[in-house]
Amino acid sequence: MAISGSPKMLAMDIAKSVTNFSAANIKQYTATDLKVIVVNIGIVQREIRGEQIPLDDTMAIKAKSQRLQRLNQALSIIATYAKQHRMNI
Repeated sequence: MAISGSPKMLAMDIAKSVTNFSAANIKQYTATDLKVIVVNIGIVQREIRGEQIPLDDTMAIKAKSQRLQRLNQALSIIATYAKQHRMNI
């Protein structure tokens, strides 16, 4: 099944925890779709890392860290799924 909507928006939704991303959800995507998602997750990660947050704003630092953690977790889930199903990503 093709990616519905923009792949970059999907990556942003994963970062914001709007979309629950799990191994069960990945089954609907092809290997090509997963490659596109991985590329867009990388783009969103770079954008988030580039955000300048004041050092005294601990809540914003925590939110930034959580968004990066969700994206890293999604990449890990995709990599594990691809390895189990012998996909080359």
